[in-house]
Amino acid sequence: LFFLSSTSVFADDISDFSIEGIGIGDSLLDYMTEGEILEKIERTKDWYSYLNEPSKYAHIDLYKDFLTYDSITFMIQNNATNKYVTDKKEKYKILSIRGYKVYSNDFISCKQERNEIVEVLSRMFPDAQKKEQINNFRSDPSGKSIQDLVFFKLDSGAQIDVYCSNFDENFRIKKKWSDGLSVSILSAEIHSWLQSTK
Repeated sequence: LFFLSSTSVFADDISDFSIEGIGIGDSLLDYMTEGEILEKIERTKDWYSYLNEPSKYAHIDLYKDFLTYDSITFMIQNNATNKYVTDKKEKYKILSIRGYKVYSNDFISCKQERNEIVEVLSRMFPDAQKKEQINNFRSDPSGKSIQDLVFFKLDSGAQIDVYCSNFDENFRIKKKWSDGLSVSILSAEIHSWLQSTK
């Protein structure tokens, strides 16, 4: 199951991995223009208002004909207007990457694929802290939208999340979202930021 690639069977950290050939530390400019990146940053600028530093990082989506996933999401440092960062490759360095595959009204198949991925990751990271949990989506007041998650926490503080999202029907239609499978590779700094809720 080639959902990601690694240079070794037992990887030491997330820098050894890529999703659809894109890895942590790559420049987003290799895959999008600066204009496209800035447009995405503007569109998603309010998405993390529940965090202590909501504008510290920026969220960018990329939709194209990928081999495995329907879309890829990136997080980068939100310094697009920072005049002191002159190296554009550094300015748009990828700090997290998530592959998303739609599973409309097929939660069982989603979990089957998730479990296959978890099995592979368990062999790759035998010493990682592995945990399973079911989370409610905080943005759904009904409490019916869930995330069925398995994550691997590495010694570096980085984390790999594999989960299936199953949204309440009314909430899903309202948000124009899709149920599906996510595989996320999070650097230590992004993972820490996402935990810093107000």
